[in-house]
Amino acid sequence: MEFLNWFIDPLSYGFMVRGLLAAILVGIICPIVGSYMVLKGLSFFGDALSHAILPGVVLTFLLDLPLALGALVAGLVAAFAIGWISQRGAIQEDTAIGIVFAGAFALGVAMLSTASNYAVDLTHILFGDVLGVSQADLIFTLLVGGGILLTIFAFYKELLVLTFDPTLAVVLRLPATFLRYLLLTLIALTVIVSLQTVGISLMLAMLVTPAAAAQLLTRRLPSMMAVGAGIGVLANVTGLYLSYYLNLAAGPTMVLVATVIFGLVFLLAPGRGVLARRLAIRKHLAAEM
Repeated sequence: MEFLNWFIDPLSYGFMVRGLLAAILVGIICPIVGSYMVLKGLSFFGDALSHAILPGVVLTFLLDLPLALGALVAGLVAAFAIGWISQRGAIQEDTAIGIVFAGAFALGVAMLSTASNYAVDLTHILFGDVLGVSQADLIFTLLVGGGILLTIFAFYKELLVLTFDPTLAVVLRLPATFLRYLLLTLIALTVIVSLQTVGISLMLAMLVTPAAAAQLLTRRLPSMMAVGAGIGVLANVTGLYLSYYLNLAAGPTMVLVATVIFGLVFLLAPGRGVLARRLAIRKHLAAEM
């Protein structure tokens, strides 16, 4: 009964209900898209993209327009710019990512410094404000997030081949370039819908940490997505309640909970955890002696 009251009491506030729903939606969407990022080694791209949307966010903030609009435009421009530079230039993809990331983020901070309440606004943008989620923000997250999941479902087989065997994708004459840009677009949209919840600086953790933990627990991509989504929801809901009762910032607390879960999985995962592998080595050595 006491636990039930602990869970229900915060829901008497409308901002907590909206924040909880947003946290659940982001907890589902981010690990599903993040599974592709973990498997394809796109973590640096996700981090760069989350920072590269800053100029668009700041511009719409200064013009008193919806932040999601600026994030959408800047995110898509950054994603396609990185893809275009790395494919047509004489430099590696990680270099192209670094160039776009650094330049766009510097531009965003320079633009934000022109605002009078610079420090407060930068904090909200960098670290999120899940308790400030409005009804419109929630609807936007639901619609765009639903579109992301439907797209992944529609192109699941093609993205699966591209993720695990790009050479086979060429042999099968799949539209590899289109699929690559589609995946970059999905990552950009996921960053945008998660902006309000965890902010720019913590976005990468929400995308990668639950998916990485799920990778240690599963062997197949669908299972990895499902387990990652479960871990993401658990981390976000637990972090949100801890932030409420301990008076902590919600976004960082959710990320910390996800990190703790990953640490436990990293140590204890059957077959793949550090302790499990050490135990297997000891058994193997004992059998040989």
